[in-house]
Amino acid sequence: MATPILKMLPPSYQKVVRAHLSAQQYLTLELLILLMQSHRTLCLGQLANVFPQPIQYASRVRHLQRFLLLPSLSIKLLWFPLLKHGLKQARVRSP
Repeated sequence: MATPILKMLPPSYQKVVRAHLSAQQYLTLELLILLMQSHRTLCLGQLANVFPQPIQYASRVRHLQRFLLLPSLSIKLLWFPLLKHGLKQARVRSP
């Protein structure tokens, strides 16, 4: 069986995301992306079960819930700048 290829955020996205998140928050986001890719699940309970943090399961669930509700992960603050950056990149590449 082939090992799945895990993809991180593209470098251009990393710059935008790092500007809005602390180093610890960025690391948590990267871990979540890797876990979602490798375990192919979006279920918070399953992600908390495999999340590599040495605390109790219920605490990992609360940690992930609080992380996902951060204002800096909102559409307005993070995802619109990412879309704007992507559109600028697409314009530059088009003939």
